[in-house]
Amino acid sequence: MSIAVPLEELPAALAAYPWGYLVTVGDDQRAHTLAVPTVWSDGGLQASVGRTTRANVLARPQLTMVFPHPSPGEYSLIVDGDARVGDDGALELRPTWAVLHRPALPAGA
Repeated sequence: MSIAVPLEELPAALAAYPWGYLVTVGDDQRAHTLAVPTVWSDGGLQASVGRTTRANVLARPQLTMVFPHPSPGEYSLIVDGDARVGDDGALELRPTWAVLHRPALPAGA
């Protein structure tokens, strides 16, 4: 089950998620995943990233972040957005969609 998160409510929703997986795509079309803490600032997410992630964002600025809930069985937060690399080399993500997604756990789990 999924629950859309209105973008104006995203900063409040992010309060329960201290870090997330940042997913970009490389030149070889393979996913590059990085676990990063994020900060909400000026209408978007900010994160420190490395050289490979910066190169991926410059080539393909659409990305996804997945924020697992700290408690097992709770909804994860998935955020899609358009990113850019700031003058300081940090990632700046402008969300375009957000959803809370319930994990598919086996019966009795």
